[in-house]
Amino acid sequence: METKRKEHRILKYFLIDILCAAAALVVFALFHHVLPRRQQSLGIVISNPYTTAAPAENGSSALPLPGENALLASAGGGDAGIQSAKGGKNSRSSGMNDKGGSALTDADAAETEEEADGTPLSQKYPEKYTDTVVATENSYSSPDISITVTQENSGRITYYLADIYVRDITCFQSALAKNTYGSGFRDSIADMAQLSNALLAVNGDYYGNTNEGVVIRNGVIYRANRTNCDVCVLYYDGTMRVMPGASFSVEEAIADGAWQAWTFGPSLLDGNGEPISSFASTNRIIAANPRTAIGYFSPGHYCLVVVDGRGESAGITLPELSQLFSDLGCAAAYNLDGGNSSIMVWQDEIINTPSGGGRESSDALLIAEVNSYD
Repeated sequence: METKRKEHRILKYFLIDILCAAAALVVFALFHHVLPRRQQSLGIVISNPYTTAAPAENGSSALPLPGENALLASAGGGDAGIQSAKGGKNSRSSGMNDKGGSALTDADAAETEEEADGTPLSQKYPEKYTDTVVATENSYSSPDISITVTQENSGRITYYLADIYVRDITCFQSALAKNTYGSGFRDSIADMAQLSNALLAVNGDYYGNTNEGVVIRNGVIYRANRTNCDVCVLYYDGTMRVMPGASFSVEEAIADGAWQAWTFGPSLLDGNGEPISSFASTNRIIAANPRTAIGYFSPGHYCLVVVDGRGESAGITLPELSQLFSDLGCAAAYNLDGGNSSIMVWQDEIINTPSGGGRESSDALLIAEVNSYD
């Protein structure tokens, strides 16, 4: 009888230990992956190196920093803890990652960097802009922005194409969920678009789902950790470059005037703007899925593409997406978060059919006026 009581006590304590361990794991998971949590920001503000004159009377100034982490911002913010890599081989050649991999090399990244022709954005594509706001069901133009949105159908694939011109790069913005940098913060793309008075919005790279990679939003460096994912950088002068993560340098980003940077990938075109047929990734990533991606033609001219999938539209594979951007004539293109995240909002309405009804995200890409026009 005594032996049985001892056995029962041992079993009881064993079960209690298991329950405590399980509870601890749940708390850990909630804290690190579910519950919103502000993160330490590098808070380095990148000034526009191409601004040589005082802004015009109705000109825009730098956008406010999102969230309370703006208080950390300092033009001379410390570089301690920045895990950047300058030069070196493309780390992607050694394996695959769950965000998709390309064969992009440092040489490819260098080839996509255009020589500055000295023409400011304000003087490019004058025929695309109008003196006053002109809006239709699928287009919008003003003194600073020109957007045309179309629905395209190719076989069983349906995608939405936004052709975008901006003469002020600060019209090309990013938004953070809850206006806060950190993990676990999520908002709908529609809400982020409305709060930012955006004309057009798509989901971003879902930076809050990982601690790796580069996060630059509206001229502020929040994170610059080493990554084996391709990094896409949009600069104040309107140029856009996609580079291997190991090639990203904080010092160069500051010197060259980085305005936005996203970490997801892969690059969808090589350094010559040619399509890529082979990706260093899993079949699940390469296979047909809903997609969101950004394309770059030249400074001031971009496109955003959202492809529907897992329904009447079959989705698109990475090689097919690469070919699409090549056919559009882009010089560079970059894959963003996809799947249920892929959403396009145009003039306050979701115009695509998001998979699974869509999901909230930690960030969005926006096109919005920075000046007021009657």
